[in-house]
Order: sequence, then C-alpha cells, then structure tokens
Amino acid sequence: MTRNPVPHLPRMPRRTVLGGAAALAAGLTLDGCGDGGDGDADAPRERKKGQKITLTFWSWVPGIDKPVDLWNRKNPDVQVKVEKVSAVNGEQYAKMHAAIKAGNPPDLGQIEFPVVPSFLLDNGLLDLAPLGAARHKDKFFGWQWQQSVFGKAVYAIPQASGPMGLFVRQDLFDKWGLKAPGTWDEYEAAAKVIRKKGAWIETFAPTNGNRFSGLAWQAGAKWYANHGDTWIVHIDDEPTRRMADYWESLVRQKLVKTIPDRQNAWYKDLQTGDITAWVGASWGDALLVGNAPGTKGKWRAAPLPQWKAGGQVFANWGGSTTAVFAKASYPKDALDFAVWLNTDPESIALLIAGGYGFPSAKKGYTTDALDVDKPFFGGQSYSKIFADAGAHVDTSWRWGPGVDTLYQRLGDAFTDALADGSSFRSALAKVQRQTLSDLQGKGLKVESGG
Repeated sequence: MTRNPVPHLPRMPRRTVLGGAAALAAGLTLDGCGDGGDGDADAPRERKKGQKITLTFWSWVPGIDKPVDLWNRKNPDVQVKVEKVSAVNGEQYAKMHAAIKAGNPPDLGQIEFPVVPSFLLDNGLLDLAPLGAARHKDKFFGWQWQQSVFGKAVYAIPQASGPMGLFVRQDLFDKWGLKAPGTWDEYEAAAKVIRKKGAWIETFAPTNGNRFSGLAWQAGAKWYANHGDTWIVHIDDEPTRRMADYWESLVRQKLVKTIPDRQNAWYKDLQTGDITAWVGASWGDALLVGNAPGTKGKWRAAPLPQWKAGGQVFANWGGSTTAVFAKASYPKDALDFAVWLNTDPESIALLIAGGYGFPSAKKGYTTDALDVDKPFFGGQSYSKIFADAGAHVDTSWRWGPGVDTLYQRLGDAFTDALADGSSFRSALAKVQRQTLSDLQGKGLKVESGG
C-alpha cells in the first residue's frame, strides 16, 4: 500500500467539525486536529498506475445504474459498485450513520442538501478541498455548490436540485373555470371552488417536513444562522408562523385533506381526481407519471403561488449531492467519479432519463431535454417552469445540523396538532424547543433566534 501523496486530509473531533461549523459558515478556516484515531491505518490511499480498484456507492436515485455502468465501461481500472438504499422515512441515512459508527461506510453516498451538516457531526464526510475540489466550482450553480461548503471545506459534489412549482389537473381546472393560482390568496379561492365540486385541491401532509421547509423558505424564513461558533435556530420565526397560519386555516376550513402525500391513499386520489393539484418540485414529473398513469395528458405545471402578486420568490424541495465518506480508501478516484457523474453530458442524459431531478451542472443538457414526460403534461414544455423557479430561489437560505431529526419533530408535532386541535403555531414552538435541546445534546453551542 502506498501513502497518498496528496495534502494530508485531517481527521477532526465532531465537536470541532460542527461545533465550529457555524464559524466555518462565516468564512473561517477549520483547524485540523487529531482525534486519537487510527493514524496511518486510516490514511487515504492513491491508486497506483494500472491498479484495479472498486468503489462502493450507496444511492436511491432512479436509474443510477445506467450512468454508473457507463463509467465502468469507460474506466476499467476504477469500477463503481452501486448498492441501492431505501429513501423511505430517512432509512438511507440511518443506515449510513450506522455504517460510519461501525467503521465500514461505503466510499460514496447520495446525501441530500439538508442533511449534509448532520454527517459532519460524526466526522462522516471527507473534506474534498485538499483534493482540489474547488476547481470544479464553476461547473455548478453557485447556490447549490454552497450547500455543501463550510468556509474553505467542501464536503460533497452537487447533483440535482428541486425547485418548487405547482402541478394541476388542467382538465378539471378548465371544466370548473379555474386558472392555475398565481398567489396564495388565489390558491385558497380555487380550493373553495374545488371543494364545492366534491374534490380537494390537495393535502396538507403533516409528516412531510421537507416540503414544509420549502414553503417556509419561500415565505422568507431563516431557520438557521450563525454567530461565531454558535448556531442561531429559529424554526418558529415570523415568516414560518404566517405560512403555518395559512395552511392551518385551510385545514380548519376543510379545504385540504390531511393525509400523507406520496403514499397509497394519496396516489389513489391523484388517479381518481379526488386531489386536483400538488405543490411539488421539479422531480415530481416522474412521480406523477409513475403513480397516476391513467391521468396522462391531463396535468400541467405552473409556478409556485406567490405571497405578493407579481412576485418572483421561489424555494427548493430536495436536491442531493454525491459525497465521499471520510474512510474512502481512494478519495481522489471517488472525487473524480462524483464530478464525472454530475457533469458529463452522457451521464446527465442518463440521469435525466431516470427522473433524478433538475441538474446542478450548468452545462451538458438543455432545458428541453428535461421534458422527458412531455406527453403526460399535454405537450407542455414544463421544465421551463422549474428552470425559471431555480433562477429565483432565495439563495440566503442555510441548512444547519440535525435536519433529519427536525423533520421527524415537525411530523410528530403536526400530527399531534391535527389530532388534538392545537394550533400550528404551538407545534412550531414545540419543535423550536426540541431542536435547541437536540443540538445542545450533541455538544453544539446554540441560541434561540428572535
């Protein structure tokens, strides 16, 4: 085994990594500190010329096997083995964290933007900056690249985003004389008309903290900030309260359902027309096509309703990265694969065909190429809707540690509120308290915002 000649890749105590991540977000450099680990036994390796290696890659992305197969054909010395992991209720992350704790994680993994900071808590990801990752920065949309950057440290390569929009059953909207709502006031008015017709505009899914955060993002919320090495947490800030009030009003008026989305009952409602719209994201085209095939040609995409008429304020739901785990044996090769996977035009074409989301790369595709399900949307060039949304995402939004736990907290709190009739604001206040406690329990410095 040869020693890696690239700059030393320091291992750091988790308290240093995210206890100081707030400082990193402010642009400070993270000091490399030893943690009493295994020393040279954990030193990353560089592949010898002609040496054949295999990298393991955990992912749930649909169709990921095809671009990986392409890589393997083009790179016989560096093979990548995909292991599919379940993305239901965060199962993939529980498995990844368990593997990190056991000391046997894969070389690479699919990790969504919001949960990248959580992996820094257990030193799970490799800082790719010493390997020269920053030279690839300009290949990606800036705000997406920054999702995995803390100071000078780069912890993942962006793959895809999920700019938000509104999917509507155009046939039913036309039948009832409705237009796609341009504002949230118009959305409520449409909901009232649709309810009188015996259908629903959609559902407030209590367990979907991911979508809820996107709606808060659009409303102007700032859940995480930093002051020095202290995380400022404000889950119940005023924009989030106003947005929660809006959805609570729809629930109390019985204008929306409250069943979970993306589950069997919801899919059935989509197919029967019982639910006629969905606040979703760019990757939702594949989801609708795959789960409501009988509605082909009847859907259209529209911009996300705005809080102010004429506004151009959008947000993101989902989006993921290809990250290299800290114990990767051949990190340079892993980085090369991650960059190729997400920038090579042939790879992007295969990922698009699989329905992976909106590419993070600036080049290598056209917006029209993303319209893989155009007949399902009545011939509409629907991806332009999401391209425009992506260009107007509020880039000041920042994720913090423990978001996977936060989503669980939000789901429990909203489920309880629907059951006992308590206010959504009280649910937010509860989650705020819990989040502060959760992060303090991880040894982080935290304060309540506002």
